[in-house]
Amino acid sequence: MKPLILPDEWISKISRLSIATSSKLRGQHKGSHRSQRFGASLDFSDFREYTLGDDVRQVDWNVYARTEKFFIKRFLDEQEMRVHILLDASRSMGEEKKWLFARQITAALGLMVLNRDDRLSFSYVGEQHLIPFRKKGATNRKPFLQLVSNIEEARGVGSFAEEGLKRLPKDSTVLFIITDGLEPISQWEQFFKKLPRFAGDIRCIQIVTEDELNPSYSGDVRLIDSETSREVNVSVSNRVLANYEKSRTEHEGQFDALANRFGIRKIQLSVEEGFQNAIFHKLLKSHWVQ
Repeated sequence: MKPLILPDEWISKISRLSIATSSKLRGQHKGSHRSQRFGASLDFSDFREYTLGDDVRQVDWNVYARTEKFFIKRFLDEQEMRVHILLDASRSMGEEKKWLFARQITAALGLMVLNRDDRLSFSYVGEQHLIPFRKKGATNRKPFLQLVSNIEEARGVGSFAEEGLKRLPKDSTVLFIITDGLEPISQWEQFFKKLPRFAGDIRCIQIVTEDELNPSYSGDVRLIDSETSREVNVSVSNRVLANYEKSRTEHEGQFDALANRFGIRKIQLSVEEGFQNAIFHKLLKSHWVQ
């Protein structure tokens, strides 16, 4: 049992928030979100003339007294939201602060779902494959938080984009993808193209660090690819840094364009800007949470 990655004061603040979505895709079980279907909530919708087979308990006798016709009341149904979180645990996510930050974001979003009595499912692509988490209700907040806290280092091999589809349920209202987005664009295209079949509202959270955005290396260095362990010797110069910046910017632009093309909402969160800024400023401002 590892220590929880979110302190109590953050958990208390997170409990005031919930996931915001306009998706009409809901679960089959009762919940706290108004559905487009008719059901048995306390929210009145309209009247409909009685037909054979309707529940006579729904007849409005006050309307009958005025019109001598039978009408039934219809109420809006309330159903659960189903949220899935897919976490990238490949080796490129393995830098200590980056991995902690990614799991904190994961934990925060999961707690928001469970606080509202909605159904949460969670999976990740890494070295180990745990039984997928799929629970509902506030009583499961601590087990979920402990589960995310217990995940070992990000040491997954292979492509997150290729493996991620195998970990997704096909019945989500909202799908969160938490990744650094460093796989080749061709793999992301295949991944993003297939995501709409899994959820009505898809969101990608890209986790970045300041070293990735603005490397501080200088002189002769040996770089090791965290995914393949391939080593390369580099003499870091202004020209090398400029070429890196050009490549990174091109990758970011193509990544964003793919997300837009397939209707996926995307936001970039920096580790150095901190957890509280990410949750209580960026996600709130973007109307991803409320």
